[in-house]
Amino acid sequence: MMVMALLLACQSKKKIPDVSGIVVKLQTERFEKDFFSIDTLQMDTALQHLRKLHPGFTEDFLFNILATSSDSAENDSRLFIRSYRDMYLASQQKLKDFTVVEAAVKKGLQFVKYYFPGYRLPERLITFIGPINSYGNIITPNALAVGLQVYLGKDYPLYLSSQGQQMYPTFISRRFEPEYIPVNCMKNIIDDIYPDQTMGKPLVEQMVEAGKRQYVLDKLLPETADTLKTGYTKQQLDGCYASEKNIWSFFLQNDMLYSTDPNLSRDYMNDAPNTQALGEASPGNIGQFVGTQIVNRWMEKQKDISLEALLHTPAKKIFEEARYKPR
Repeated sequence: MMVMALLLACQSKKKIPDVSGIVVKLQTERFEKDFFSIDTLQMDTALQHLRKLHPGFTEDFLFNILATSSDSAENDSRLFIRSYRDMYLASQQKLKDFTVVEAAVKKGLQFVKYYFPGYRLPERLITFIGPINSYGNIITPNALAVGLQVYLGKDYPLYLSSQGQQMYPTFISRRFEPEYIPVNCMKNIIDDIYPDQTMGKPLVEQMVEAGKRQYVLDKLLPETADTLKTGYTKQQLDGCYASEKNIWSFFLQNDMLYSTDPNLSRDYMNDAPNTQALGEASPGNIGQFVGTQIVNRWMEKQKDISLEALLHTPAKKIFEEARYKPR
C-alpha cells in the first residue's frame, strides 16, 4: 500500500489554518481504466462511449496527448493499448489505493480556496496513461489530469532502462513516485494563478520569483515534506541549510546576481543532478533555495499580506527590502 509522505519539516511557526469546513467538489475519473477496457474490435463505438464517459478530456487525450488525428484515432488507439498494456497493469498495482492521493489533492484545493477565494477550482481529477515521453500533469479549465506513466515508482524497469535513462536520468526519475502527484498538481495551479514572470530578468529576480512559488506551495501543502516540495533529497536540503551562508557568498563574490545571461540562469535555475560549481552534493536548481530564503526573510517583515499580494509584488522590491543576509 502506498504511503504518502506527510511530514512536518521546516514549517512556518504560524499555525496552519483550519480548512476542514471549506467545501471542495472533486470528482476522480480513472480514464485509463475505461480506455484500456475498450473493445478494440469495435473501436468507433468504443471511442464514442469513451467520449460520453469523459467529455472533453477524451478529445484532449486523443489529439493532444496521443497526438493522433481523426482519420487515425482508431488505429493509433488500438496500437497504444497493445503497446502500453503492461504499463497500465503496473499503474493499477502501484496506485491501487488512489484515495490517499485524492485526499491530498483535495486538501490542497481547500488551501487554494482559503488563500485564493476568487480562483475557480478544478472539479475533476483525471488519471490517464500517456506515452512515456508525454505530459505528467495537465491543468484544464475544470480539471487536473495526471499521467500515471511517470508515477510508477523510481524502480520501475522502464525508467532504469537505457531508453528510459535517456529521457529521464535518475535525478529526475527518482521523483516518479505517487507522493509527488499532489505537489505537481498544486504547482500547476500556482502557475495558472500566476504565470511565469522570469523571462529576461536578472538572476536574483528569477530566484525570487521561484521563491515566491515555493512559499505559496508550502502554504498549500503545509503538511507535506519539504523534500517533496523542493524536489531535493534530504541530504541536499540539509546541505543547503548548513551551507546557506557559503552559497550566498558564492553568488556575491562572483557578481552573478544581476546577470541576465541565459546560460548562467540555466546553471542555477534548471533541474540537474547537482550545481556543478558548488559540488556534487549540491542540488540542481539551487537558485530556488536561495530565492525561497529571500522571500521567507521578506515575509517575516510583512503584516497580514496575502499570498496573492506576495505573488504580484515585484521581485526586485522583495529582494531590496528583504536585506537578505544568511545568519
